[in-house]
Amino acid sequence: MKIKIICVGKLKEKYFKDAIAEYQKRLSRFAKIELIQVVDEQAPEKLSLAEQNQVKEIEGQRILAKIKSKEYVYVTAIKGKERSSEEFALELEKLGTYGHSDLTFVIGGSLGTSSAVNQRADDLLSFGKLTLPHQLMRVVLIEQIYRGFMINNGSPYHK
Repeated sequence: MKIKIICVGKLKEKYFKDAIAEYQKRLSRFAKIELIQVVDEQAPEKLSLAEQNQVKEIEGQRILAKIKSKEYVYVTAIKGKERSSEEFALELEKLGTYGHSDLTFVIGGSLGTSSAVNQRADDLLSFGKLTLPHQLMRVVLIEQIYRGFMINNGSPYHK
């Protein structure tokens, strides 16, 4: 299985980089993991709705340029579908079984993702109604992917 995680913005914090590297190493026995960072659009703090949409559209174009047509795409979104870790693990297993061996996960920038990115998604994935920094979301997502594989392999990791 190939798993791609597309994120907006550069990860600067060493502790986040270290956590992601650890989960990448752990996941390497199950899947090939690729992390892609696309440039975030620089914008002032106060933006009109139109300016926010423009920023999301520009970032969205950068994201979509990294997605191939055959990939099954999850976009993280607060308004997406919430699942338990067990449900997510089962989805990963079914996708692999039924010919979706190229999975892509998208984490948008601080303003979220564009409508074009959301429309390209095969599924919107929510980790709850909490707003998390997109840097931290990378760690949460890769850990949940790892947890899913561990659940599917009957590991005691998930308790």
